[in-house]
Amino acid sequence: MNNKSNYINAEKIGYRLRIEREKLKITREKFAELVDLSPLYIGQLERGERQMSINALANISRTLHISTDYLLFGKTMDNTNGLFKENLNDYITNSNNSKKICNKNLIDLLGKCDEIQLELIENILRLIMPHLK
Repeated sequence: MNNKSNYINAEKIGYRLRIEREKLKITREKFAELVDLSPLYIGQLERGERQMSINALANISRTLHISTDYLLFGKTMDNTNGLFKENLNDYITNSNNSKKICNKNLIDLLGKCDEIQLELIENILRLIMPHLK
């Protein structure tokens, strides 16, 4: 039952948190404001000195646009891509007509992109998403 891959390491979590925050070019102070936590607490998390609550984990991962699996364990679950596609198709199917058309257009456009273009789009979205509410 002592599986090393499922061991939660506060220092590694803090490292991933800092790396993802820095990828978005967000200061610790600005990030703390976005997640409604103190900069001191964020610093302690990034250094692995504190463990976060479930609410903080959810808020941080949502703000950074990363999965909680990645933040906790450094990897996403194997089924994430399939679940994403399933959820996206459900969302499109259950959306009203104008949303459905918009979402389909976005998916069609993304489907025409190569890997480099998709990576660029992802990076742009990661930069702007914390500022959209």
